[in-house]
Amino acid sequence: MIRTGAAYKEGLRDGREIWIDGERVADVTTHPAFKPIVDIKARMYDLHHEEATAPALTYVEENAVHSVFHQPPTETAHWDAKRKGVDILLKDVGGVVTRVGDETIGEMWSLQDGRDMLAAIDPRFAANIDNHIRRVVEEDPFHVSANTDPKGDRSRHISERDPDMMVHVTKETDAGIIIRGAKYETAAAYADQAYLKPTVGAWTDEKESDYALGCIVKMGAPGVKHICRSSFAGRSNPKDYPLANRYDEVDTLVVFDDVLIPWEDVFFYRYTKAAQFVRGTLHRYSAYPYVLRLLYVADMMIGAALWNAKQTGLDKLQSVQEKLADLAVYREGINAHLTASIALAEKSPAGLLMPNQSILYAGRVLACSQLPTMMHATRELIGGQICVTPNVAAFEAEGTAEWLKKFYTLNDNWESEDRRKLLAFARDLVSSDYAGHRLAFVQFAQAPHFNHLAAVYKSFDFSGPLDFVRKTAGLSDNVMGSLK
Repeated sequence: MIRTGAAYKEGLRDGREIWIDGERVADVTTHPAFKPIVDIKARMYDLHHEEATAPALTYVEENAVHSVFHQPPTETAHWDAKRKGVDILLKDVGGVVTRVGDETIGEMWSLQDGRDMLAAIDPRFAANIDNHIRRVVEEDPFHVSANTDPKGDRSRHISERDPDMMVHVTKETDAGIIIRGAKYETAAAYADQAYLKPTVGAWTDEKESDYALGCIVKMGAPGVKHICRSSFAGRSNPKDYPLANRYDEVDTLVVFDDVLIPWEDVFFYRYTKAAQFVRGTLHRYSAYPYVLRLLYVADMMIGAALWNAKQTGLDKLQSVQEKLADLAVYREGINAHLTASIALAEKSPAGLLMPNQSILYAGRVLACSQLPTMMHATRELIGGQICVTPNVAAFEAEGTAEWLKKFYTLNDNWESEDRRKLLAFARDLVSSDYAGHRLAFVQFAQAPHFNHLAAVYKSFDFSGPLDFVRKTAGLSDNVMGSLK
C-alpha cells in the first residue's frame, strides 16, 4: 500500500551513516541541509492520500491501491496518467524535483526487457527483477539510481587502478555477494533503496566482468556510507534564494564498504553481456520523466522572463517578443517530443509500452543541449538587475528600505516587494550557484551529451532516408546489400 509522508520519514530513521560538511547527521529528516527536500518528498506521498488528488495519483489492482508512477506501462493511458501525476506533484510543491522515483523505476523495466538474457545467466536473476518490480509497486519505496563510479585515472586499465574506484564483487557467500567501491547518487541519503548498475563504458573486456554488476542496495544497510556534498539549503535567506532553499536534491558519494547484497537483490554480476545490455537500454523508459522535468524548467524561464517584461512595460517590443518566442519554441519542442513519443509508442520485449525510442532520445538531446542557450536568453530578457539587486535585508533595513522601495516600485500595480521577489526568483533560476549546479546536473545526470547522441544514432531508423535517396538518385538495388 502507498505510504504516508510520516511513514516515509520514519523509514529513514534506520541508523544510516550520513556525513555532510564533516558532520555526522543524526536525523536526515530534521537536519537543515536535508529537511526541505525530505519534506517535499513526504508531501508527495501524502498527496496520494488526499481526496482531491488521490484519484489521479493512484490505481487499484486486486483491491490494493498503488501509485501510478510505479505501474508498469502497457497502454497509452498509463503514460498519460504518469504525466498528469507529475503535473499535480510539481504544481503542488511549487518547483521542479528530478528525483521522485518515477524516473528510476523505468530503469528496472528496461532490465526486465532483458529477463531472457538474465535467465540464461541464472534463472534466479530473471525472477529477482520480476520480484523487485512487484515489490516497488506493493511497498512503495523511494527508489533512486546509482550510476557513476569515481573511476580514478582512466588513462590506466582498470587492473592498474585501485579496484575500489569502480564497484565490484569481492566475494560470494551463502547469503549473497559482498561488494566494495563507491557510486555518486542524487538523493541517496533520503531514499530507501538504489538500483546499482554498471557505469558508462565499452564493456567488451571479460577481465572487467567483476565490475559488471546490477543489484538493489538498501540505503541503510551495514557498510553503506553517505558522504554528501554541501547543500544549497540554509546557506542564505530563503527570500533571496527561494529555489536553492527548497528544491536542492543533495548528491552523495555512497561508499560500499564490504556490503552484503542478498541473493534475492542480485540481478546479474560478472557478466559483461548484461552490462552491455543495461547501458544500451537503461533510459528507454526513464528518459521520459527526465525530459518532462525540463518542460517545467522551460515554463519557469518563460514565466520569469514574461513577468519581468510586463513589470517594466517591455513586453510590447518586437525584440522582446522574439526572444520570448525562442523560449516558447524550446518549450513546445520538448512538449512535442514527449507527446509524439507516446502517440507512437512501441511494444518492448517484455510486453510493456515504451516511448518511441528515436523520438524520445531526440527530445532529450533538444532539451539538454539547448538549455544553456535558453537560460542565457532568460537572463537577457530580465536584464542587469538580476545580478545587482541587494538582498532582502537591505529592503527591510532602516536607512536603505525607503530608497529601495522608491527605485524598485514600478507603478501602482508593481510595488517594490513584488519586483524584488521576481528578481530573486529569476536569479536563483538562471544566475545563482544553484542554477549553475542544476545546469551541470542536467548535462550529465543521464550520461553526457555524446551518450545522448549515441542513443539517437542507435535508435533512429536510417533505412528510410537511405532507400529514399537510392530511388531518387537511381542507385542500383545492389547497394542495399551494404546495409547488412
